[in-house]
Amino acid sequence: MALIVQKYGGTSVGSVERIQAVAKKIKAFADNGDQLVVSVSAMSGETNRMTALAKDVQETPSLREMDVLLTTGEQVTISLLSMALQQLGCDAISYTGSQVRITTDSEHGKARIKSIDDHRIRESLEAGKVVVVAGFQGVDEDGHITTLGRGGSDTTAVALAAALNADECQIYTDVDGVYTADPRIEPKARKMNTVSYEEMLEMASLGSKVLQIRSVEFASKYKVPLRVLSSLIDNPVGTLITSEENIMEQAIISGIAHNIDEAKLSLIGVPDEPGIAYKILKPISEANIEVDMIVQSVSAREGLTNFAFTVHRNDFDKAQAILQSICDELSAMGVQTDDKVVKVSLVGIGMRSHAGIATQMFKVLHQENINIQMISTSEIKISVVIDEKYLELAVRSLHNAFELDKE
Repeated sequence: MALIVQKYGGTSVGSVERIQAVAKKIKAFADNGDQLVVSVSAMSGETNRMTALAKDVQETPSLREMDVLLTTGEQVTISLLSMALQQLGCDAISYTGSQVRITTDSEHGKARIKSIDDHRIRESLEAGKVVVVAGFQGVDEDGHITTLGRGGSDTTAVALAAALNADECQIYTDVDGVYTADPRIEPKARKMNTVSYEEMLEMASLGSKVLQIRSVEFASKYKVPLRVLSSLIDNPVGTLITSEENIMEQAIISGIAHNIDEAKLSLIGVPDEPGIAYKILKPISEANIEVDMIVQSVSAREGLTNFAFTVHRNDFDKAQAILQSICDELSAMGVQTDDKVVKVSLVGIGMRSHAGIATQMFKVLHQENINIQMISTSEIKISVVIDEKYLELAVRSLHNAFELDKE
């Protein structure tokens, strides 16, 4: 008998029929003798619908009231799923975040979990019930409802697994695991059986949409075995995300991630002097714009430097306006921008013990006549910024060169 925490996203519970299908899947585990705690999201589309309603009422809705509103979506799902389980003869009980007592800080809209009282859940499990918990939500010390922000249901599931010392946390999505590349771009992409926490964190931060970064961070911190599975097809293996020491065969390169939401900005010909990077990035930071990759290069003119960085495309116009406003102030020659770039990254813990990976990557891109505009590296990843029209060619060429379609 195992204690398993499962999470089902909005697509998986998007209709009554899908909720009933999820209930059958859960019952199969319960019939096998496993103890089940299930965290669910709101039905797909519900959060957007409620957000639109709020904006019809108030132009800039109160964050506290938005949390009260949005958490009703998960409340609907947990009750319907519990009913579906009971209809199948499987004893189940639903709890909201406040009933479980998932305590968070008071940052409405992006709260962080501080503690979980597992007493009520354990009592229900001991009574033979499947426990269905609302994801994405909690309460602060004063009892105010809070939400955990993007990917909050994943985070709820992993946090519950950590608090309960579960044998495994299973994240059910509309994909059946983590692939060596996006299958929509590279048809030969292969589903990986195992990935380390570090690799998954890099891939999530570099554009892979399978898991949210916060849930992987939580799993890594508390050493929670995390498995990605599909709720739409029967595949009990999926991809296991675990500690590096638990992976017997470590590939040099595990996968290729890409991010199409990049935009590049450059301040050309600024004085090459101490503090120039701070002067450029300070107003960007004050505008709450996150900077990703940074490159500072020598200008053709002596005593000058070119300073380039990337931001999310949603922040492109705002960042461009800031650079234009400080161009004269910093005695720069001009501003250059490009919102038609993408980031492509190789990820693999095997890089630590293998030299020449970057050289091979650059050789492949050179052979395809793809110009590299920026480069960033870490111990287990190499990222390049290229023109977006070369995205598919770059991913497929690298996938083939590093033979990622093979086990």
